[in-house]
Amino acid sequence: EVQLVESGGGLVQAGGSLRLSCQGSGFTFDDYCISWFRQAPGKEREGLVYFNSKDNSIHYADSVNGRFTISSDNAKTTVYLQMNDLAPEDTANYYCAAHYGPLGRSWIHTLLYLHWGQGTQVTVAS
Repeated sequence: EVQLVESGGGLVQAGGSLRLSCQGSGFTFDDYCISWFRQAPGKEREGLVYFNSKDNSIHYADSVNGRFTISSDNAKTTVYLQMNDLAPEDTANYYCAAHYGPLGRSWIHTLLYLHWGQGTQVTVAS
């Protein structure tokens, strides 16, 4: 069974940084692509970045604006999201999600992902 576990969220001051982790298990890591999403209360889930370890392809959403960086440790089957220059508008529950095989331009659509973690809360204080 595919499982994803996020960690690394917490409370941070505006302008600060956090590094989130998404550890996968129950699947062959390079057979899946993994993306980060976030959802604030009352808002739609928003795609942030896509990663495919098979070919190291990466796609960032425009909303990231250069502040977030995805990386991976394939041996640990873990994907990281480094977040810098955080602002209160970044406050949300952050999720990772996995899809079997690669995704093209449609990576940002949440309904394409069958496997989700439980999320990790990020709160940015002003």
